[in-house]
Amino acid sequence: MSNPVVVVTGAGRGLGEAIALSVAEHGARVVLAGRSVPALQQVCRAIEANGGKALVRPTDVTDAESVAGLFADADDAFGHIDVLVNNAGIATESNLIDLDEAEWDRIFDTNVRGMFLCTREAGRRFAAAGAGRAVNVASVFGLLGRPGFSAYCASKGAVVNFTRSVAAEWARFGAQINGVAPGYFATDINAELRENEAAMAKVLRRIPAYRMGTPEELANVVTYLAMSAPDFLTGQTIAVDGGESSV
Repeated sequence: MSNPVVVVTGAGRGLGEAIALSVAEHGARVVLAGRSVPALQQVCRAIEANGGKALVRPTDVTDAESVAGLFADADDAFGHIDVLVNNAGIATESNLIDLDEAEWDRIFDTNVRGMFLCTREAGRRFAAAGAGRAVNVASVFGLLGRPGFSAYCASKGAVVNFTRSVAAEWARFGAQINGVAPGYFATDINAELRENEAAMAKVLRRIPAYRMGTPEELANVVTYLAMSAPDFLTGQTIAVDGGESSV
């Protein structure tokens, strides 16, 4: 895939930032979607400083009009869209008996509804073009159960099965969709956890590799699925977790 146009949601920080930088380094023109304009602009400057091209598009993935506007602006800027990376997501910790409906809905609105809205917009374009790719960022928590994360686990489990179902639909017109299930990665989101020696030791005991991953390691896998993987690979979710889901 030469000079593809890649839409990355949640591109302003953490794993989304790493993914956006990685696909840009591999020749993609990147549409940076998210809620924090300053963060998106910082990623855009980093891409452009390296000779790449990027478009900043403030987006609320839970809002259908905002998502439609994202794809319309991407079309206007670059003429077409080749790849969608659904990375936007949120997680909070709460025991089920203390979890209120609003928080459950907030998690599902971002992690599932947002993915649905973006994938639908991309899919309509891919169907017309007879080609296209999407990569959904799920989580190892969508493959395993974790106490205190019932809503998050359920939402990411939905991502995994959504990926399977859409792959079967899209294969008929030549598009692919796959997923990644990240384990623990060292980002600003878990900076406080990493500073807590006891908490870190507890986390690392569950990971055979006995370390967190780097954002670049996940970005490499996403970039492969987005730009280099064979067309025959579709409907799969790859765990990138240091072996956590294997034990």
